Amino acid sequence: MFKIVNSAGFAFFTLLLLSSANFAATSPALTQQQDITHTMKKATQFLVEKVSYKGGYLWAYLPDFSRRWGEMEAHKSMIWVQKPGTASMGHLFMDAYHATNDNYYYRAALKVANALMAGQHKSGGWHYFIDFGGEKSIERWYETIGTSGWRLEEFHHYYGNATFDDGATIEAAEFLLRLYLEKGNSKVKKALDKAISFVLNSQYPIGGWPQRYPATSEFSSHGLADYSHYITFNDDVAAANIHFLLFYYQSTGDTRVLDSMVRGMNAFLVTHLGPPQPGWAMQYSLDLQPAAARTYEPKSLSASLTYKNVEQLIYFYELTGESKFIARIPETIAWLKSIVVQTPEGPRYPLAVELETDRALYVHRDGSNSVNGKYYVDYNPQRPLIHNRPLRELDIPALEARYQSALAKEKTALIAHSPLKADTVVSLPRYFTLAKSRASDLNSRSRNSSAQYKASAQQIINDLNSDDYWPTPLKATSNPYIGPGDRTPAAGDYSGTRVGDKYDTSPYYTDKPQMGISTGVYIRNMGILLTAFLEYKAAEIEAKDTH
Repeated sequence: MFKIVNSAGFAFFTLLLLSSANFAATSPALTQQQDITHTMKKATQFLVEKVSYKGGYLWAYLPDFSRRWGEMEAHKSMIWVQKPGTASMGHLFMDAYHATNDNYYYRAALKVANALMAGQHKSGGWHYFIDFGGEKSIERWYETIGTSGWRLEEFHHYYGNATFDDGATIEAAEFLLRLYLEKGNSKVKKALDKAISFVLNSQYPIGGWPQRYPATSEFSSHGLADYSHYITFNDDVAAANIHFLLFYYQSTGDTRVLDSMVRGMNAFLVTHLGPPQPGWAMQYSLDLQPAAARTYEPKSLSASLTYKNVEQLIYFYELTGESKFIARIPETIAWLKSIVVQTPEGPRYPLAVELETDRALYVHRDGSNSVNGKYYVDYNPQRPLIHNRPLRELDIPALEARYQSALAKEKTALIAHSPLKADTVVSLPRYFTLAKSRASDLNSRSRNSSAQYKASAQQIINDLNSDDYWPTPLKATSNPYIGPGDRTPAAGDYSGTRVGDKYDTSPYYTDKPQMGISTGVYIRNMGILLTAFLEYKAAEIEAKDTH
């Protein structure tokens, strides 16, 4: 939940507020507070009234809207569900509504909900995107832009179902839950019920969830089995589902999701391998064996995924007080320590760990596009992929400290206060986008830094242009689709690049970015302004209480 903290940058204004019960209308603090609300409204009106399509959003746009992108380039009739697209914008609007009590933001959130409900799959989930152009438009996109994205193999085949990948379904469902609880909209409730049914119906009896649901005809890529129905931990599929169900249960008291949560948590235990490799794979076949997924994701264990799953087990212990969730953490941490790879930059841990040997696996690629390109795996650390880094930095001491902290907690107290046994409903957090950036697109991530979050509200106000948006260098771009790639690789070495030849439609970083519009940057900047606004409001309340 968001916590209000007076930053040093606003200390002067806070002192002014506390010095007098009558806050003069001409004070710099009130002037900037008014500037903040004015800027937020103008920037939001531009997005809502000039950028959105049927209430939904993509990730980035050129100013003339001649090109636009979600994770990949999009049709004009598309909106993106995967964050930081449509559902993320809905969360931001709800945050702004809660902070300002301005109904304009609530109406903007309703438009988002209508867009999501219009594109909700009949099963109750969502795809990565919604195309209001219909099935023919979606199929055309997959046959052109999608299949030409060399490194984005999840877009090489149109399944026609919904996905948990990258939070597409869960963030949309989470937003609808939030909106329904606000005012009890019956139309939103109907869509939310469908989403809950989707999460429950898609879960395997063992407790895990597939990446996609419902099952469709299988798609084989480069001879590998279809992975979309495998039990999936990659990209926090299982963790996000459990977290959402807990939100839903706590805020509604609907006990039908309890069994699903418990089985979901237990699935982490069932899939945990035994010694001498007590780790996890990113996905498992239905006979609970580690499995490969995309062609650059070999059958293996994963150090980074194991780290995340240990964090989840600690969380489950704190939720339940059940020792089974932390019983094997010491041996798992010891295993992580044993597979460390010493590099000039410091200790690193393999994304892919070979079964039985514990050797680090490195993925490479040959070719220049999705037609002639291929991935292969060996033990050679030279010239690995950069879009799926083979070695990751993990803070093992921090993980150990968190485990020891959980272990020190009184078990009986954890059991007594478990939210799974609560008999009263609790409110959701009022703010979902302020604690940390939820944006994940390349443009926003490339600009995200601690310095950005410490930027003054005044600078954000000044940066809004005359058209009422924040001009953003679109460092993430892509080659436009010009046809299927040649079967003969183009000249050059594409083994260590994000994009291949001119036929590859994968997004990549450019050193000559065009200026454009970014929903991720809008969310980030609005977060800074909302934080400053809430600080002013808190100071006002404190001043009144003092006098």
